[in-house]
This record gives sequence, structure tokens and C-alpha cells, in this order.
Amino acid sequence: MSTDQPTPPAPSPATPGAPSRVLTDHGRALDTALLGGPRTLTIDELAEKTHLSHDFLKTYWQALGLPILGPEQASFTEDDAQALRDIAAIAETEQLSTRSLTTLVRSVGHTTERLALWQAEALVEHMASRYELDDTSARLLVLERLPSLAPVLEAQLVHAWRRQIAALAGRWSVEFSDARAVDETGAGELPLPRAVGFADIVSFTTRTARLRSSELSDFVSDFEAGARDVITAAGGRVVKTIGDAVLFIADDVRTGAQVALGLARAGRDGELENVPPVRVSLVWGRVLSRFGDVFGPSVNLAARLTAEADPGTVLLDPATAALLAGDADFALTEKPPREVQGLGQIAPVRLQRAYSPGS
Repeated sequence: MSTDQPTPPAPSPATPGAPSRVLTDHGRALDTALLGGPRTLTIDELAEKTHLSHDFLKTYWQALGLPILGPEQASFTEDDAQALRDIAAIAETEQLSTRSLTTLVRSVGHTTERLALWQAEALVEHMASRYELDDTSARLLVLERLPSLAPVLEAQLVHAWRRQIAALAGRWSVEFSDARAVDETGAGELPLPRAVGFADIVSFTTRTARLRSSELSDFVSDFEAGARDVITAAGGRVVKTIGDAVLFIADDVRTGAQVALGLARAGRDGELENVPPVRVSLVWGRVLSRFGDVFGPSVNLAARLTAEADPGTVLLDPATAALLAGDADFALTEKPPREVQGLGQIAPVRLQRAYSPGS
């Protein structure tokens, strides 16, 4: 049989709702491949092996986003026990509060849950396209291939995390190395000065109403990938995507302006493949960074300004515009004041690149 035409494992016939022996055996084989061994420990045995309380184990497992099955069911592996011992040791050494520990574990669970789904669906799409399979057959083929694919994806995850944490450490080293340990004058204010902006697809609902699932997937994927490329190339960072919008930040207002203009131009000039024009906003202000997200009045203002922008344009608030007023690379145009829901009257300012002959 040609290697280009694999036969995905066929589901065994079974009474609807009844467990399938074939799939159960396959699931056990997957556990051995993906989890480093079979699930041999009940929660009581896990507690005994790790010397941790049931409350600690349940809190950890729930923060990871995984269900705890019946007390008599062998749900845990030896690797699970080692991971729990490791995190408990760090919690004791660093004297982590329950809140801090739960936040650390939840960050891993939330991120990897989305990552696993994202990667699995990407593989399903690939298998369906390459081998001309229906959705169910493609998913079964992914299950067959996971044992060989998982180690590579795992290594990529560790490598990417190391690079990201090193990049974060580098930014903090530059930003805070000369800062005072305590800023008495800043007590109570949000800690991080950042440029915050949104890019929102124009008429997203109308444009996607009649798309098939595969077309909608391509549409959203193109936007997310294209926007991320523009943002990172200009020196900004993506905080999150929200369906038809992307939230980005930059460490200084000038970089934020370059990111915002890059997004507006990419959507307007067709640089983002298959993506229509976007409305963009930018606001400089202080934010709180938590849970992989940012919060604060400037984030709320940026979200509101995006809705006020025309397609393919960037809007600023007056305070942010004032910070860019002396920069010869930018042109600023005051817009008529308008009432913005929840924020009162605002006189937005349009940001453009300054005209230069021959450009």
C-alpha cells in the first residue's frame, strides 16, 4: 500500500453509548505513548506516593483543567506523581500562597488546553486535505499518528517557552534595571506604562455569515497569522485575539504607533491575505498585566476608539496624540468630538505617516 494513502483505523461497531473494546485498548496504548506509562494510581495511592493532601491534589488537578474521576478509578500515572512532587517542592521553597500556586498551575492548564486543541485541529485539517478524508477518518488518523508526532510537538513547546521567557527577562532587565525598588509616588497606580491597541475586522459578521466552516477557519486563521506577523515585525506583542479583533501592546508609544499604522496599511492594501480592512486604535497608559492579559482604563478606551475608527485608519486619544506630536514621522489630524458610550465625549485624533516626497 502506498504511504501516501494511509488507511485510518476504523471505528469498531458498538451499541450506541457502550464502550468499545478496540478504542479502549487504543486509548491505553496512547496513554503509554503520551503519558509516559499507564494510569495505575487512584487518588488515594497518589496521595500516599506524593505525601500530599487530597485537597492539594484536587486543587492542582482542577487548576490544570482536568476532571477527577471516581476515587476507586486508576486515573494517574507515575509521571503525574513526579510533577506533583516537583510543584509542591517549589511551593514550599518559595512559600507560595494557595492563590499564587493555583494561578501558576492554571496558566499552564489554560494555555496547554487551547494549544493541544489548536494543534490537533490543525493536524485534522492537514490529514483531511492531504489524504482526501472525511472529518471522522481524519481524526482517527491523527490518533494513529500522535505517538510519533507528540515528542516533536513537546520539544517545540519547551523550546518556545524558553525563548519566550528569555525574551521577557530581557525586556524586564532593560526596563527595570535602573528603577527604584519602591516608588512611593506611584502607590496605587497601575504598574506598567504601555501602548495598547486593537485592530478590528470591518463588518466581520456580514462578511462571514455565509462562509462554510473551512472557509471561516481560513478567514480567521489568515487574520490572526497576518496580524501577528505585522505586530511582531514592528516590535509589538500580541496579547490575545478575540475572534474578529486582536489586542496588542508595545513598550513605547512610538513603537505602538508603528504597529498600529502597519496593521491599518496591511488591511487596507491587502497585505493580510484574504482579510478585509481593519479599524485600529492606540492609547498610551498604565496597565495591569495578569493571566496573560492586560487590564486598565487605557485598554477600555482603546476598545471604544476602535469602534469609532473608519476602515483602514488609526485613532488615538488626545493624550497619546500629544506624545507623538513632535515626531516628524507622523501626521496627526484632530477629528470632531463625539460621544463614546461609557466614556463621555472624546475628541479622537487620526494617526497617519507623515508625507515625504518620493514615498
